[in-house]
Amino acid sequence: MTKANTRVWIPALLLIVSVAAAQGVTYQARLSVVPLDVAMQGTIAGRGDVRGTLEGRTLVLSGRFSGLRTAATVARLHLSAVRGMRGAAVADLTVTPAVEGTVTGRVDLTPDQATALAQGRLYVQVHSEKAPDGNLWGWLLVVPARTGGGER
Repeated sequence: MTKANTRVWIPALLLIVSVAAAQGVTYQARLSVVPLDVAMQGTIAGRGDVRGTLEGRTLVLSGRFSGLRTAATVARLHLSAVRGMRGAAVADLTVTPAVEGTVTGRVDLTPDQATALAQGRLYVQVHSEKAPDGNLWGWLLVVPARTGGGER
């Protein structure tokens, strides 16, 4: 194998191993209000949570939200360059068009998106009638595996 081939195959192999290792991992996002200014305080409110699991390359999402001041309009999965900063939408999700309800979706991830998920750079954002640029958001982070030791 040449050096050029090695440079291509090693990263590809590492990605395959990391995606395979991520199978069965649970992700969770705590939905909270997006950053807001004084003018938006009366418009943006609410909370929720979303859980996700990988089924092959498919990220399966399911969650709830409540406390919006106006009905939800859309929900999307976003990819951010850095956790905590806005990023581009990569997939539409299904959301209940109400002030409380559910968020669900199945997203076939690209290799780059799978890497971003493992790095905590994918987030869910819910928009509402009076907050069309986003009302709630939350980053999908790995839920630590429980080990023995009982409840706390």
